[in-house]
Amino acid sequence: MNLNVKKREECTFDMLSLGEVMLRLDPGEGRIKTTRSFRAWEGGGEYNVARGLRRCFGLKTAVVTALADNEIGRLVEDFMLQGGVDTSLVKWVKYDGIGRSVRNGLNFTERGYGIRGAVGVSDRGNTAASQLKVGDIDWEYIFGTLGVRWLHTGGIFAALSDTTAQVVIEAVKCAKKYGTIVSYDLNYRPSLWKDIGGQARAQEVNKEIAKYIDVMIGNEEDFTACLGLEVEGNDENLKELNIDGYYKMVENAVKVYPNFKVIATTLRTVKTATVNDWSAICWSEGKIYNGLEMPGLEILDRVGGGDSFASGLVYGLMELGDAQRAVNYGVAHGALAMTTPGDTSMASKAEVERIVGGAGARVQR
Repeated sequence: MNLNVKKREECTFDMLSLGEVMLRLDPGEGRIKTTRSFRAWEGGGEYNVARGLRRCFGLKTAVVTALADNEIGRLVEDFMLQGGVDTSLVKWVKYDGIGRSVRNGLNFTERGYGIRGAVGVSDRGNTAASQLKVGDIDWEYIFGTLGVRWLHTGGIFAALSDTTAQVVIEAVKCAKKYGTIVSYDLNYRPSLWKDIGGQARAQEVNKEIAKYIDVMIGNEEDFTACLGLEVEGNDENLKELNIDGYYKMVENAVKVYPNFKVIATTLRTVKTATVNDWSAICWSEGKIYNGLEMPGLEILDRVGGGDSFASGLVYGLMELGDAQRAVNYGVAHGALAMTTPGDTSMASKAEVERIVGGAGARVQR
């Protein structure tokens, strides 16, 4: 492949994620508006990728984020430490006592079941991570002194504020200066953009960031909403995806962004909240690679499935150097992550490899 990943011995970290980490509050089988108890997790679109690479695939990862220094922030830190992700680069911000000037993000998420779709209610305004600005993080030290093989960030963090978009640009520019591979998950969320310029602003920001990205990730809607690229003839059905239309979209993307070396798209047809068709497709060096197809995948908790796809993909690209295996690892890891609760993966590398190898769901003894 044409990705020139730095050697492990040259770097402190295999992978670094840049993004907000929130406290997820999950009512289990119940609903947010009627529950009397929540189970607590940590989660965040960019962070979830680092955690998956650490816990499932055994790579050394770290997170760059900011947290208000109070008991909630320390709980989030404790979750991250349990996940094995290095927290030494977290920026701790003094708490004012009531959250007037800074706070930590909360994400209330119910899983959905059957005809009732999953619901997410974010409470993340004025958070420490959303207030990160250019100059807050010493990227020269991180990429130049410590050394990082791979940086992953995404459109959720870029959408938190005008300053976080600029932090992303600052980070990816410095990463490229030191030869770090950069991946980016478009992850378009209309709710995050609607009060700061909507889709027009999303495209303005993401088109600038895209100039520095090696591996671009997203579903078809993400590419249209964030970069103005469309998959022609797609009827939103996994089995009927217009491959010619997708390939044309990729060709157009590479003309505009010749820096793209890999483009990966998740494919999901939602039959019910608990039954989805699931697969992915990957472009690299002029070729299309179709991932494992999983029609009728049974799902316990869909949130974080795309992030686990991304971590499996990144592992395959970084460690195996094989686009076909990478997209298959991504599909398998994403599928496994959606069989357990919480944003983050509970899968093992051995389980991923069994799925990639065609194993079924027989009891393992």
